[in-house]
Amino acid sequence: MGVIGIETEYAVSDLADPGANPIQLSHDVIDAAGDGARAAIRWDYGLEDPVNDARGTRLERALADPGMLTDSPQLRATNRLQTNGARIYVDHAHPEYSAPEAVGPFEALAYDRAGDALMLDAARRASEATGRRIVLHRNNADGKGASWGAHENYHVPRAVPFARLARLFTIHAVTRQIFTGAGRVGLGERGEEAGFQLSQRADYFHARIGLQTTFDRPIVNTRDESHSTGDFRRFHVIVGDANRMDVPEALKLGTTALVVWLAGAFEAADMDADAQIAALMPADPVAAMHDVSHDLTLRRSFETETGERLTAWQAQVRLRGLVYAAAARVWGCTTQGEPLWPDDATRRVAGMWGRALEDAAHVMQADDDARLGLRDEAGRLEWLLKWQILESLRRRRALDWTDARLRAADIAWAALEPRGSVFESVRSRAERLVDDSQIRQAQELPPRDTRAWLRGRLVDGAPGIVHAAGWGRIVLHDSTGEPHPIDCADPLAHTEVADGAALEALLAAAGEDGTPGGDAIRAFLSAIGA
Repeated sequence: MGVIGIETEYAVSDLADPGANPIQLSHDVIDAAGDGARAAIRWDYGLEDPVNDARGTRLERALADPGMLTDSPQLRATNRLQTNGARIYVDHAHPEYSAPEAVGPFEALAYDRAGDALMLDAARRASEATGRRIVLHRNNADGKGASWGAHENYHVPRAVPFARLARLFTIHAVTRQIFTGAGRVGLGERGEEAGFQLSQRADYFHARIGLQTTFDRPIVNTRDESHSTGDFRRFHVIVGDANRMDVPEALKLGTTALVVWLAGAFEAADMDADAQIAALMPADPVAAMHDVSHDLTLRRSFETETGERLTAWQAQVRLRGLVYAAAARVWGCTTQGEPLWPDDATRRVAGMWGRALEDAAHVMQADDDARLGLRDEAGRLEWLLKWQILESLRRRRALDWTDARLRAADIAWAALEPRGSVFESVRSRAERLVDDSQIRQAQELPPRDTRAWLRGRLVDGAPGIVHAAGWGRIVLHDSTGEPHPIDCADPLAHTEVADGAALEALLAAAGEDGTPGGDAIRAFLSAIGA
């Protein structure tokens, strides 16, 4: 299903000091996420280009919000590269985990869950080192107006028209909330209105499309920083929630990957892209995104560009139908009419997508009382499980949705520390797609089939020779200090299959200090064609 990357920002606080500086706390956590030679590895900012716009323009740096300039020296924060190929660093006032490049939604899910485990361990170490009580929350809003991200990244051929991709994704972003939302107490950025909604992030989006990510947030982000070869772009998605449950997280990634594929498949499938998209496109996507999130019945409709009114569920059914129709034409289908999906992950996602829409249909048919009893559906819909827990609490104690106890429970849902997490107390009710052994492996070892493999193995086995590393380049240095850059632009290059033997030879040549000599490094570079 293609290469997927996930970036998760965590809320950070000190239980003993509510007024503690979050920037300092973030640095404390990152400092605890690695030490020794690994801590000395620099992040390579040389290939970053945050002002390049996918619409064919460039924003003048002088006009850019400072927070957008992630390659500026003054914003180059503490970084810790991980043995699994990930990057942990400070992003503004949040510690962030950038997962290694993975193939497909299920491998990406495992490495995202590994990030939670690594960040929890770092927070515990930071607490021991500083004497503080540092805690992390995997959520997206504090209920007081602040929001932070859980970003997705998809590897897309540049041949796919970006304008078409943007419009098609807008439909999906507005409507996928019915099965990907993590749930949130309060309506509006600051919770100005009482209530509960599907999505953590929906209320913070006020533009259709744009380059910015921290203000006037757009549904479609146009940052064109591919971290790949010239034939591909990175489609950077900022509208998603930071899910605690596996099924909505995998669906968020997998269905979006299918929608991205569809954007480039219309011609091969002999389908009219413009007509199909216009029939589903909300006339006012921003208003529709807010309305969908605020409606727990899933019955509220929005007007499309063609004048029809659709619910989010109806739009998702039709969107999935377009994917099925295109897949059948491009790949063929079975005698039962099921497309001949190209791999098992795609087949699984297609089936899960259908089941998610069945779950949503059951929600639509239920009133509040019946919705409380949808146990199987709540094991797959995170917003529903959270609502059931909080609604039960609200009824038992006769609380209003503005009550501080409900807001506190909402935030506690997202706590990584199990002793303080509402989600951990009901985890057994949530359907799992990755088990503890897979998560432990993903904490330590990088994906074998992307360039993250080489990055992670070098960080683990020979950190002393890694001068700097980034998504698209690794720079080694020998005992004389001579730099040796490795081009990693292709995310599917430098995998275990391609470079495994050469790397093992390099690591075997390491001396007592763990550092291979210059001849061994040059032999390795020659062997991998760098």
